[in-house]
Amino acid sequence: MGIFSSIWNKITGHKPKTAPQQTPAPSAQPAPGAAPAATPALPPVDVEAVLSDLAASKGGGGNWRTSIVDLLKLLDLDSSLAARKELAEELNVHAGEHGSAEQNIALSKAVWQKLAENGGQVPASLRD
Repeated sequence: MGIFSSIWNKITGHKPKTAPQQTPAPSAQPAPGAAPAATPALPPVDVEAVLSDLAASKGGGGNWRTSIVDLLKLLDLDSSLAARKELAEELNVHAGEHGSAEQNIALSKAVWQKLAENGGQVPASLRD
């Protein structure tokens, strides 16, 4: 599992599945001519609200909106240079030297953008 997947899982509250999925039992077929049942879509995750609540429960959370290090720490994930290098490769971020402010800013923006692409509600101010 990549670092971004860990970020997404922490935010959405999903835990990696260790047990194989069981195939659901076949459902009853609709009557001839009846419309198929709609599958309910999951509502988007309000990423900022989740992180704000998490930060409040931890007494602040630092500057997680703009700092990739603070965001990773807030989520109890590895924020080391090695982890950020791996995340940069995963998200194809090549701005500045590894660990530089330039790269960390670009990495933070890339994470917010990727969260939005994956169905997270992310304010435009965090994606720009």
